[in-house]
Amino acid sequence: MVSFLARRIASMVFVLFSISVLVFVIFFATPGVDPAARIAGRNASQETLAAVRHDFGFDRPLPVQYGIMMRKLFISRDLTSFVNRGVAVIPQVTEAAPVTFSLVLGAAVIWVIAAIVVGVAAAVFRGTIIDPVLMILGLIGISMPVFWLGEVVNLVTQNRLHDSVFSWVPPLGYVPFTSDPWMWFKAMVVPWFVLATTYAGLYGRVLRSALLETQGEDYVRTARAKGLSERRVLIRHTLRTSLIVVVSLFGLDFGALVGGSALLAEVVFGLQGVGKLTYDSLQNLDLPVIMACVMYAAFFVVVANALVDLVYAWLDPRVRHA
Repeated sequence: MVSFLARRIASMVFVLFSISVLVFVIFFATPGVDPAARIAGRNASQETLAAVRHDFGFDRPLPVQYGIMMRKLFISRDLTSFVNRGVAVIPQVTEAAPVTFSLVLGAAVIWVIAAIVVGVAAAVFRGTIIDPVLMILGLIGISMPVFWLGEVVNLVTQNRLHDSVFSWVPPLGYVPFTSDPWMWFKAMVVPWFVLATTYAGLYGRVLRSALLETQGEDYVRTARAKGLSERRVLIRHTLRTSLIVVVSLFGLDFGALVGGSALLAEVVFGLQGVGKLTYDSLQNLDLPVIMACVMYAAFFVVVANALVDLVYAWLDPRVRHA
């Protein structure tokens, strides 16, 4: 298990390094992309452009520029924005990260629990009316875009029924957990359920299919032949093996959402998270912020995939030697 973990850590470091080089090359070495012109503004003279290039180190070789940016990003942590001069990049990301993490973590808890309940219930009651009803509900959840569902929910909770049923729902925005945990919960509970709706339906359908497929395996029939109860066979054998598929999906989705893919939910509910920060930096072509956000997203995606591999190894020991 130690060697398995060491291989995954080495792979993580290599992937992060490769992503940092790729992002740098795209934004700094692509022909026609001149950060100095962006900083200096329109109609800047050649003397001004030369001064900006020298001040920011753009006149130095690309490997040197890459090393300087990585040093400022990871070691000295004093990398500043190209658009908002003097504004540090790292504090922007660290302020946005708790917002996104709060949104995704709460939604993940809801959609995983709901998916397990729906998937197990549909598999157990296969052949009855419960199975197709649950699958239709899951398909409805998958089919509703987050931005549309969020706007509908906001219309109901913030406008139509806000003075009666949903008077407890605070205005759109984020309340830090450290300042008021109860207000944090009330502000996030509606975005949690909206974001979880799509994933709960998808995961429930996937888990149902995996459970039905696993029920025909030899080791499951052997467990039944030994006299084990259906409940024990379901929990100890069928469900554990079927969760491998769900774990794979969860690792990819959770890492991507924490890395900024929850942009639509953040915009709809007025949350200044990583997705919103990345979108704004792309709109302004603020290259240092883009680099920081991409590396932040890549880190969580890579870590999530590494954790998936570890859970694989726990669920199926054969993976450890793969």
